[in-house]
Amino acid sequence: MYIPTPFRIEDVGKLSAFIQRHSFATLITHDGTAPFASHLPVLFRPEGGSHGTLISHMARANPQWRHFAAGGEVLVVFHGPHGYISPAWYETAPAVPTWNYATVHAYGVASIFEEHERVVALLRETVATYESAFAEPWPGELPEEFRDKLIAGIVAFEIPISRIEGKFKLGQNRPAADLEGVFKALAQSTDAGSRALAQFMREECRLEAKE
Repeated sequence: MYIPTPFRIEDVGKLSAFIQRHSFATLITHDGTAPFASHLPVLFRPEGGSHGTLISHMARANPQWRHFAAGGEVLVVFHGPHGYISPAWYETAPAVPTWNYATVHAYGVASIFEEHERVVALLRETVATYESAFAEPWPGELPEEFRDKLIAGIVAFEIPISRIEGKFKLGQNRPAADLEGVFKALAQSTDAGSRALAQFMREECRLEAKE
């Protein structure tokens, strides 16, 4: 990934927090002929390896898991908030439109695990993770026969992260007045994605909208 210096994120804690917060990711592999992508919820375990370990599952009918057998590196892309940036929001002129965004790329070699209890534990952890925000979370309890029939239709895997890179392109290379103008415009937008980007800028660039 091309990352100009102002946008490069190397703080391990910040990268870890990002992939946990934005855990619906894109898994990219290559089948020897063409790239292949799947979109999956991915859990992060910081204790696994020097950069942590990613763990997930996919449908057995999805051919992507067969790509793991080649032993090549795979790429997992975590997507954060993003949005169009109008030059009308800058104090500095002339200027052109751009797109601000945040993303983290994690690389590693994927391996499948089939131990029944490990797969059950993964599914329980996945449910608990995404149900935890609800006032009345679903407990995830299923009849064993029904659960095991579903398990037969999935493939669980893990990816120890060998390298990780983050890019938060938020206009850090522009004057403070331009950053403030962008933040104010995004924060006042009726678009939820734009407001999410404004909140991310608030956290990363320590910005506050001015009256």
